Amino acid sequence: MTDSPVTGIDHLVLYATDVEATCEFYADTLGVAERETFGDDRIALSFGTTKLNLHPAGDVDVLHATDPAPGSADFCLVVDEAVERLGQRFEDAGVAVVEGPVTRTGARGSMRSIYVRDPDGNLVEFARYDD
Repeated sequence: MTDSPVTGIDHLVLYATDVEATCEFYADTLGVAERETFGDDRIALSFGTTKLNLHPAGDVDVLHATDPAPGSADFCLVVDEAVERLGQRFEDAGVAVVEGPVTRTGARGSMRSIYVRDPDGNLVEFARYDD
């Protein structure tokens, strides 16, 4: 392991076809984040000490990736609830679990994961580290 000055992820940016639909999915349907307005009426979804900043796809007024396309992200969110229970809650809300529960290896070791897709098709992993 190198002696890296990086200690974690502060935020990720998602390019959303419909920012409101994305907020509703994560905050209302899944219940895993809180909507936050910051800066010049920008929108983010916050949880713990991390957030997802939401940018409208095609918005040219903000600094962004070279080709900011909706549905181009895969990311993992660490949870403190059994993923089996979380998966059932998602399915009860009408959200299909794409895969899982399965055992995976994360940055800190073995974890149990489930996967869903958000309204733009981004693959979102919800993982709980094994005790």
